[in-house]
Amino acid sequence: MSDAMRAETITITGAGGAGIEAYLARPLDEQPRGGVVVIHHLPGYDTATKEIVRKFAANGYNALCPNLYSREAPGADPDDAAAAVRAQGGVPDDRLVGDVDGAANHLRGLDNANGKIGVIGYCSGGRQTFLSACSLQLDAAVDCYGAFVVNDPPPEAPVTMKPLLGLAPQLSCPLLGLFGADDQFPAPDETAKLAAELDRLGKDYEFHTYDGAGHAFFAVDRPSYRPEAAVQGWQRVFDFFGKNLAR
Repeated sequence: MSDAMRAETITITGAGGAGIEAYLARPLDEQPRGGVVVIHHLPGYDTATKEIVRKFAANGYNALCPNLYSREAPGADPDDAAAAVRAQGGVPDDRLVGDVDGAANHLRGLDNANGKIGVIGYCSGGRQTFLSACSLQLDAAVDCYGAFVVNDPPPEAPVTMKPLLGLAPQLSCPLLGLFGADDQFPAPDETAKLAAELDRLGKDYEFHTYDGAGHAFFAVDRPSYRPEAAVQGWQRVFDFFGKNLAR
């Protein structure tokens, strides 16, 4: 087995047939492998997110992150693109689902794909992961501290979005949730409410909440980074995808 990989910016077909920018990383050997759609956080399609895409490739997955802000700010710096999208209230949910579907279809079409697709997202991307898993047929989903799945955003929030709890009956795949006990968006009572609903519906899920961690505890380039929680979280992510995305 070779450890060589290729990482590059490509164009994929997103919602409405639009060509959108995306970042693809994949191992170069021919072994069949699962694909992971990485949904970036609200700050955008940035260097830290691309590192996450490469991390999945280094651990044996084809990984692809669509630039959800391609239409509003093509080629813009991530901070400028995020500002443009915030000014419009965020990415529309229906367009998000179409872009993730396009990313999943691209991964399924790779010559070393095994047909299994997982999705993972952080912050707003965690919410969008849950939305995708309730709207598309996927094989595994990881929600990393996704806000506003249960509650409405506060009035001062830079985005307009609706809660997704009513979509829970449509959850199509096992769900892993990783949260911080000190987070407010989502707060522990929100994740508990989501867990209770998934229990009621008999859905396959597991949630883990880390003491001493708040929002964005995976983010190695931010003061919110919590190494112990992140290391444990990554191990759970790879165990989860290893179980659900193998051929």
